[in-house]
Amino acid sequence: MSNNSHIAFIGLGHMGGPMAANLVRGGFAVSAFDLSEAALGKAREAGVTIAPSAAAAAEGAAVVISMLPASRHVERLYLGGEGEADEGLLARLATGALVIDCSTIAPAAAQRVARAAAARGLAMIDAPVSGGTAGAAAGTLTFIVGGAAEALERARPVLQAMGKNIFHMGEAGAGQVAKLCNNMALGVIMAVTGEALALGVAHGLDAQALSQMMAVSTGRSWATEVCNPWPGVLPNAPASRGYSGGFGNDLMLKDLGLAVEAALGSGAAVPLGELARNLYAINSQAGRGALDFSSVVQVIAKPPLG
Repeated sequence: MSNNSHIAFIGLGHMGGPMAANLVRGGFAVSAFDLSEAALGKAREAGVTIAPSAAAAAEGAAVVISMLPASRHVERLYLGGEGEADEGLLARLATGALVIDCSTIAPAAAQRVARAAAARGLAMIDAPVSGGTAGAAAGTLTFIVGGAAEALERARPVLQAMGKNIFHMGEAGAGQVAKLCNNMALGVIMAVTGEALALGVAHGLDAQALSQMMAVSTGRSWATEVCNPWPGVLPNAPASRGYSGGFGNDLMLKDLGLAVEAALGSGAAVPLGELARNLYAINSQAGRGALDFSSVVQVIAKPPLG
């Protein structure tokens, strides 16, 4: 795929904005749309051409990329709403165009959109990401892909401009399933790491010393080494700056909800996933939904950390 190919990018939030900017830096011509004027302004400064609507951004595009909050937004974008006047973006794309949805959504929703795309002669992959806002800015994201191998090969040069790892997990929806598996494990591990640290501190242990021991023992994880949930243990972790930044608690809650929903649809058992979802829900109800998900330790620690 030539770097001169026209790419439309829909959704310029904390993840989508830096991803679109990296495409421009990679030599691609990018037109984009977002509902936020602030997001559009940042994208414009990065060299992205701003369009007045999603349809306008996608006009003549060889590739359309979306990074949206939830299943309903993705389905509305591509399939449209009720009535003929709102037919959705798939109906406007030229035969042979490639659609890449990087949102984290329900696998069933990804499959519905993929079927509709195939019916119109379009190629589509679901390609949710891992790596967070730092990875989006640095161009080091991991793409977790579902869809036909041929579509992935067409998408590969585009994905490589935004990330460094690409995993093909299977057919349509498989990328979403794999992403939910990863994030369910992450959510459970973060909660139990906070629980272990709270237990140690309750017995008089120093949280930093306990974390250092765990980081070189069998209890080691990303939660002990990179995003430790206990304030003061790692100076650059969200916990040491009031849990600001990072991956929001409500985003983790959304992903755990999707994982539990997927489990119900397949008959799989996810008891720890369900328990973790409940903890993050309690954390959200306590007013910490916008804070980093490591703030879930506040639900566990007694008394809550200040």
